[in-house]
Amino acid sequence: MAKELNESNFSSSIEKGIAIVDFWAPWCGPCKMMTPVIEKIANENPNLIVAKVNVDECPGIAQKYNILSIPTIIIFKDGEPSGQTIGVVTEKVIMEKVKAI
Repeated sequence: MAKELNESNFSSSIEKGIAIVDFWAPWCGPCKMMTPVIEKIANENPNLIVAKVNVDECPGIAQKYNILSIPTIIIFKDGEPSGQTIGVVTEKVIMEKVKAI
């Protein structure tokens, strides 16, 4: 299951390893479409950190990473952004970006 991140646990949660972070909002239809994709990745890849950031509840994090459209997925390696997708994408697209890191 994807971990919910907020202002207090964001940095410590992504600082080591590869993290896939879904920036979303509860009112966003495309974000709802991404939920099963993100959950499938989380369930099938226990070696990855898979997390979600509600942009309404954490506007500071969204601003820091220049999130202008949601859903946006940022792939972090050791705390640094290393890949990104915007909009609804498939599991394959996300995992290809992870493998490219």
